[in-house]
Amino acid sequence: MLCSVLAFAQNSNYKWGVGIGGGISQYQGDHGWSFYDLGKVTKGHVMLEANRYLNPTFDLSLNASYGGLGYDRTQIPISSFESNHLQAHLALRFKFNNGYFTKEDAIFAPYLFGGVGFVNNSGSNSGNSSGLTIPFGGALKFNVSERFYVTYQETFGPTLDDKGDNLEGYRKGNDWFLFHSFIVGYNFGGKPDEDGDGVPDEEDTCPGTEQGIEVDENGCPKDSDGDGIADYVDNCPSIAGHKSAQGCPDKDGDGIVDSEDDCPEEAGVSEHNGCNDTDGDGILDHEDKCPKTAGITQFEGCPDTDGDGIQDSEDACPNTKGLAALKGCPDKDGDGIADGDDKCPEVAGIKANKGCPEVKEEVKKVFDQALKGVQFESGKDVIKSSSYGILDNVVTVMKDNPQFKLEINGHTDSQGDDAMNMELSKKRAAAVKKYLTDHGIEESRMTSEGFGETKPVDTNDTSAGRAKNRRVEFNVKF
Repeated sequence: MLCSVLAFAQNSNYKWGVGIGGGISQYQGDHGWSFYDLGKVTKGHVMLEANRYLNPTFDLSLNASYGGLGYDRTQIPISSFESNHLQAHLALRFKFNNGYFTKEDAIFAPYLFGGVGFVNNSGSNSGNSSGLTIPFGGALKFNVSERFYVTYQETFGPTLDDKGDNLEGYRKGNDWFLFHSFIVGYNFGGKPDEDGDGVPDEEDTCPGTEQGIEVDENGCPKDSDGDGIADYVDNCPSIAGHKSAQGCPDKDGDGIVDSEDDCPEEAGVSEHNGCNDTDGDGILDHEDKCPKTAGITQFEGCPDTDGDGIQDSEDACPNTKGLAALKGCPDKDGDGIADGDDKCPEVAGIKANKGCPEVKEEVKKVFDQALKGVQFESGKDVIKSSSYGILDNVVTVMKDNPQFKLEINGHTDSQGDDAMNMELSKKRAAAVKKYLTDHGIEESRMTSEGFGETKPVDTNDTSAGRAKNRRVEFNVKF
C-alpha cells in the first residue's frame, strides 16, 4: 500500500524497456518433478527481455533465456536427464498499476502474463528436441527510478510435446519447465520533458512549470477543485473558491473566506470580520434593527434623537425630549397634557379646556356682566359712563390673570343698514379694547372684531330680542 502511493516516471513517457537477468530452472516431466523443491536438481539460466508499452493496462514483452535443465535419476531406474535449455517467447502482460488497482506511475507494479514461444533442449543424455511452449506466469516489479526497474518473475513453460527430457510417455502429460528469475531493466524512448513534470513537451500546455509542483495530464499545475486556482497556491485545494480569498470559498465575494466571515452571505469589510455597519453606529447590520439609521445599543441600533430614552419609532415627538407617559412628548406645565395638544402649554390646565386653566366662577360672572352691561350711546361707538365700572372689573381680572388673552367681539341688531351695522360693531369692539388698553392691559393680549348683525343670539322681531343682539362678547383665550 505504501509503495503504491509513491511514484516516479509514467510508463507512457518511456515506452521501451530492456532487461537482463538470471535465476534457477526447475523441471517437471517423465523423470519426476522438482517445482519449488530446492533439494532436487536445479540449474541456472541467464535471460534477456525487451518490453513495449501499449496502454496503461497492457505491455508486450519478448523474452529469451538460456541455461540448464535436469533431474536426479535415482528416482527411476533409467538414464539421468540433463540438457541445455533455450527458450524464447512473446507475451502480453496485464499490469495492476493501471489506474484501477494502483496508480500507473506507482513504484510497486506487479503483472501477469501469457504468450507463445519456442523451446529447444540439447545435451549428451537428452537428445535434441525443439517445439512450441505456452508460457505464463507473474512478476513483482519495482520501479526504482524514472528509468530503472527490478523484477522477480516466475515463468511456467508447458511444452506441446513430451520429448524434451529424452523420455516419452513414462508419466502422463507433457514436459514443463519453471524459471525463477531476477531481472534488472532500463526504460528508454521517452519524449523530451524540459520541465521534468512527467508530461512530454509536445503534450505540455504549460511548459516551464517549476519543479515539485504537481501537474495534471496536460502538464499544467493541478487544480483539484476546478476553481481556476492551482493547488500549490490554493489554501483550500479540495473546495472551489475565489482568487480574492486565496482559493477558499467566499460566497459574498468580499475577499474574506467563509470560514472567517461572520456574515458569509452578505459582502462586508475586514474590520468587522466580513459584516457591515451601514449607519456607522457601531452595531453590525445583522444585529441592527435600524441598519440604515445610526442608533444606540439600548434600542438594538435604532435611534433616540432627543435622548429621552424612547426610541424614535415609538416617540410621538422624536426631536424633543419628553415623557414616556406622553409617548415621548414634553409637558412644560406639568398638567399631564402634551405640549402639542395643550392650548396653554406654559400654564397648567385641565383636559376639558384642552390644557388651559379652568376659568373661575367669579371671573365668568365678570365677563357675563360685561356681556350684558356694556352700553353705548345710540348709533355711536362711545361707551356710556355707566359701563365704566363693569369694564374696570374686566381690567382687574386681566391684571390678576396675566395668562389670559381676550377676544372682544362686537354685535348689533338688524335695525338699519347692514354695512353700517358691520362698521358700527367693529368700532364698538375697538372702543372697548382701547378702554382696557388705556387702563393698563397690554394691547398684545387682546384682539377686537365686529360681526354686525350676522350672529344674533335672539330674535330681532322684538325689542327684548334686539337688546340681546346688541352686545359685546368677551372670550378668554390662553
